[in-house]
Amino acid sequence: MQINRRDDKKPAKLAIEPWTIADYLSAPGEKTGEIDRMNGLVRIISLLALVALAASGCTKEQDVSAEAKIGRLAPAPAPATRTVDQVDDYFGVKVADPYRWLEDLDSAETAGWVAAENTVSQPYLEGLPGREKIKARLTELWNYERVGIPVKEGNHYFVSRNDGLQDQDVLYVSDTTDDKGRVLIDPNGFSEDRTASLHSWTVSPDGSLITYAVSESGSDWTDLKIRDVASGKDLPDALTFIKFGGYNIAWDRDASGFYYSRYPQGADGKRDGRGRVTLYHHRLGTAQADDALVYEIPDHPRQAPSAEMTLDGAYLVINVFESYLANAIHVVKLKEPDAPVIKLLDKWDGLYSYLGSDGAELYFMTTNGAPKGRVIAVNVDKPDPANWREIIPESTNRLEAVSMIGTRLVAEYLVDAHSQILVFGRDGTPAGQVPLPGIGSTAMAGGQRAGNALFYSYTGFTTPGRVYRHDLEGGQNSLYHAPKTGLALDSFETEQIFYASKDGTRVPMFIVHKKGLEKNGDNPTLLYGYGGFDISLTPRYSTAWAVWLEMGGVLAIPNLRGGGEYGADWHKAGANLNKQNVFDDFIAAAEWLIANKYTATPRLAINGASNGGLLVGAVLTQRPDLFGVTAPAVGVMDILRYHTASVNARNWKSDYGLSENEDEFRAQYAYSPLQNVHDGVCYPPTLVTTADHDDRVVPWHSFKFGARLQAAQGCANPVLVRVETRAGHGAGKPTWMRIEEVADLWAFLAAGTGMTVAPGS
Repeated sequence: MQINRRDDKKPAKLAIEPWTIADYLSAPGEKTGEIDRMNGLVRIISLLALVALAASGCTKEQDVSAEAKIGRLAPAPAPATRTVDQVDDYFGVKVADPYRWLEDLDSAETAGWVAAENTVSQPYLEGLPGREKIKARLTELWNYERVGIPVKEGNHYFVSRNDGLQDQDVLYVSDTTDDKGRVLIDPNGFSEDRTASLHSWTVSPDGSLITYAVSESGSDWTDLKIRDVASGKDLPDALTFIKFGGYNIAWDRDASGFYYSRYPQGADGKRDGRGRVTLYHHRLGTAQADDALVYEIPDHPRQAPSAEMTLDGAYLVINVFESYLANAIHVVKLKEPDAPVIKLLDKWDGLYSYLGSDGAELYFMTTNGAPKGRVIAVNVDKPDPANWREIIPESTNRLEAVSMIGTRLVAEYLVDAHSQILVFGRDGTPAGQVPLPGIGSTAMAGGQRAGNALFYSYTGFTTPGRVYRHDLEGGQNSLYHAPKTGLALDSFETEQIFYASKDGTRVPMFIVHKKGLEKNGDNPTLLYGYGGFDISLTPRYSTAWAVWLEMGGVLAIPNLRGGGEYGADWHKAGANLNKQNVFDDFIAAAEWLIANKYTATPRLAINGASNGGLLVGAVLTQRPDLFGVTAPAVGVMDILRYHTASVNARNWKSDYGLSENEDEFRAQYAYSPLQNVHDGVCYPPTLVTTADHDDRVVPWHSFKFGARLQAAQGCANPVLVRVETRAGHGAGKPTWMRIEEVADLWAFLAAGTGMTVAPGS
């Protein structure tokens, strides 16, 4: 069994999406610790930054508009940003790109621009009313023990733990689940400021060895190491040129080596992020330069292979990825010398996720012929669809994940965006339901393994992550770990409502708030969204959100089209030429909250990250009159050029399309945030956040958008750009950095919505 990203259910897919569900508000282990803020944002003003500030003056000579008077945020100086005469021609449409120079992330001028922006935004945010109270409360509430899902390999259990004050989760190993065990990998020692993290890990079938990927400053690039479980010492083997942890690591059954995916080495000896992803085999005790090339797809350079191995070691199952709507599955018979690669599923007619095997039959979860998902068995020797066996037919609910445990198939469904777990026999016969404590979200370790024990996690907006053990044979359910936060969570309640979008589509939305909320149209409200890449926003606990709720805020999370809540059709309805539906859904959610007296425009804040940052950028440019304050994070802001940043970014074409195609360009041009900022418009107070080490959604998206919005702003509402200088897209951030980041965000949104900051009261 291969486990990537610890609790991720679809590791090969989630690894390269613009944004994972474990976002900057609450990663899989919310951690806390103290380190001076100086280690994050730039404090030293460079000479170039001083020059830029001097050129900009204090602020624009503008009258304070009615909208600005409503807000509680003071104006802020906008550093001057140089423009260039760059114009591109898209099918006869001339598109100016005056900030193209900011795409050069290694230039001294770009570094100076970042320093100038931080010189304005950092003291502004630090001086906001209540920020230190918010930071103190975040630190206090983050301090509780958290435990991950135990994974058994060989005779050992592997589980991540955090005592509440650690910046990074620690991996433990034990012989029983009753024993806490011993520390196997402690990433808190990887770097002095704890910005290096344990990206992913995979244990050999006998439990004797573990590969682990180390990420520096949140980068998707990782170095792969191998540790002996018994001694706790690393082997001399060291692998690089690897992104996203190497996708799935497929160990040989005898633990003599493993298969992994990597990028090529460039002519300069450095990693080449624009090259073709290929599959290699590494034998322990040898140099990476001697690794054997196993599989490549030269005629389709953007198709990326990754490997899994059947439990019996008979087959290597190769997942071929190119987009989020379809993939291919190729297979190698490992027990036959020089066996050719079998293109088992190669019609690109749906998504196929390998689950496990039974002899020559391979089990897959697929959207082929079933937009909400089904389970099929495909015989390697009789691959024609006429010979497929349907094990679990499509349901009315979205099939989210499946795990093979012993003779059982454990299926996680989404019912109106919350979890349900059903159990089936290997032949698809229903075998019961796993009890859940309420409306929430579950996660379980994927793959195939022996035994009858299912470990799964459960969380909700007011329920921190619990871990349960379920006996599939006897049906008993027992609590393995329940955290204690020190917060009176029973004082909050969760509603789920359904509203009509612009075209009449019925969209669900979760709303969380203190009990007894008065719907008087005067409640500070945070509307948070994503809407893309088949990602489902389901109930989950976040310390950051808990502090917002404790301060009296309302939290609203709509399940927008483009997500995966209702299957492939729901995803496609918000992708590519249909992307505007996502923005219409979000705008309709805001209008519903206002019409139903939860809030009003001056009290309404919006936030989203990555694809959700695009969402916020798009709706704030389309409806600047609707929102009181906005905060796009690590957003994809220049849709016309996103695909130029890296090979994996180009694979987002399933959701965004490509400006190389005329119909897709015209759809993009209508909503791309950067190209839809207009001079003289009064935009809401806006905090644009990114990180200079982000190599997934490169920070020039936010740089260009922030500069353009500052230049175009038609009133005194502030537009700030906050650039974290020791972080990437979000994963792996140490807790000290998360707390500083959320404290800035909440202080900005609180001031913008007129919220009284009194956390802990």
